[in-house]
Amino acid sequence: MNDVFAQLDAAVQTVENNPVLNISIFGAFVAVTLFIVIRASRNSKTAADYYAAGRSFTGPQNGFAIAGDYLSAASFLGIVGAIAINGYDGFLYSIGFLVAWLVALLLVAELMRNTGKFTMADVLSFRLKERPVRMAAAITTLAVCFFYLLAQMAGAGGLVSLLLGITERVGQSIVVAVVGILMIVYVLIGGMKGTTWVQIVKAFLLIGGALVMTVWVLAINGFNLNTLLESAVAASPKGDAVLAPGLQYGKNPWDFISLALALVLGTAGLPHVLMRFYTVPTAKEARRSVVWAIWLIGLFYILTLVLGYGAGALVGSEAILAAPGGVNAAAPLLALALGGPLLLGFISAVAFATILAVVAGLTITAAASFAHDIYANVVKKGDVPPDGEVKVARRTVIVIGVLAILGGIGVQGQNVAFLVALAFAVAASANLPTILFSLFWRRFTTRGAVWSMYGGLGSALVLILLSPVFWGTPTSVFANTGVAIWPLNNPGIVSIPLGFLLGWLGSVTSRTAEDRRKAAEMDVRSLTGFGAEKASNH
Repeated sequence: MNDVFAQLDAAVQTVENNPVLNISIFGAFVAVTLFIVIRASRNSKTAADYYAAGRSFTGPQNGFAIAGDYLSAASFLGIVGAIAINGYDGFLYSIGFLVAWLVALLLVAELMRNTGKFTMADVLSFRLKERPVRMAAAITTLAVCFFYLLAQMAGAGGLVSLLLGITERVGQSIVVAVVGILMIVYVLIGGMKGTTWVQIVKAFLLIGGALVMTVWVLAINGFNLNTLLESAVAASPKGDAVLAPGLQYGKNPWDFISLALALVLGTAGLPHVLMRFYTVPTAKEARRSVVWAIWLIGLFYILTLVLGYGAGALVGSEAILAAPGGVNAAAPLLALALGGPLLLGFISAVAFATILAVVAGLTITAAASFAHDIYANVVKKGDVPPDGEVKVARRTVIVIGVLAILGGIGVQGQNVAFLVALAFAVAASANLPTILFSLFWRRFTTRGAVWSMYGGLGSALVLILLSPVFWGTPTSVFANTGVAIWPLNNPGIVSIPLGFLLGWLGSVTSRTAEDRRKAAEMDVRSLTGFGAEKASNH
């Protein structure tokens, strides 16, 4: 075991002495993707072009793009690290994210696509009073996107710092700022079409790279999963415990239940994933894209099991935790142990692509929500020139980019899968109850929608601020400062049921009934798609 550590230390030194190779691979990737974005951007003039890529993508193309959007830094860096350190409990993230995708598919994906135009708020305001519902939906969208952006930025900082051997916090902060600026450039130039092509390329690279590493790890262990698990147990200071449940969540099962609720229900409320369904021309293509996405996402999450235990066996948890980026460094260090600096450079470039693609998707969703929902429909009441909305969206991109950079600097060192779980909790608390009530309950009212969105969002944010995420532990944002008032890391167990309860309570106490004809029209449109194509082209 000491030999492995010695080899790894030597390899890390090699990487630190090889920044030219790493920067070259990064530079080549950035150059290629920027070229794609510029080529794709030539027709991003109208709102439909900028937000929905002119609805020009086929089902398989959109399936790869959905996989590219969904498989974030949490999926690659965070989950592999969580499995390497905590074994079975880390794999629960993979299971949760995959089951969550099925929930989104069965309950909301096609119905949302049939009813909406560009954003989640289009659906929620369809049969309710437009201004208060759009305002609430836009605010919850911005909150979810911001939390998700924090996770990606934390991953980017750790990843590039590992690659260039930067250990000081100031250097890592500069890296986060560079990623933020690149993201702003991608979205400003390319809109949804450029972002979608980056996500398609990234999905190919990520799944291909993970497949190569998985086969390599299995080959080292004679293509025997038992041998791999035995090696992981031998390398772990926690021994057999890495194969059993409870290593991370055994002390507080309520924390696990809260996390599971957030993971399983969160995807169906993620605005940047739902927005992807508006980039295809028909409901049939939306269904095809979902089938492609499920196969790609399912395959990837199976691979994380081998990669996580492979990192635990070949790199060791101590070396992972000691590296720049901490637990998020497991996948790049595994690449280093397998194929040396060249594979490390390639896998890190893929991970960097993962972050850029997801960050671009999040940013354009947040910008669309502000420009389309708040500016065009609430402030201007629909009276906006054709290019006015896109101009406001582009300005919003810059503001969101700056906020993401500042937030990303604040959360360095946190596990990105854990940070994404917080975004899922906010999405499931603030968005999912209103989406489900809007689609399936005819007596749902504007008051119910507003109470549910603000109540779910507010309770999730307050519980996160009072939790160990911020206070009292070595990994808190304010490390070893104060004591957490709320004991659970994830707020889902309280904030998600509260969102549903407030939606119901607001609706049954409303004195004014909503328009029954609109509710009936929404039923027909969501289930059949009738009228959706016409609305999409407005």
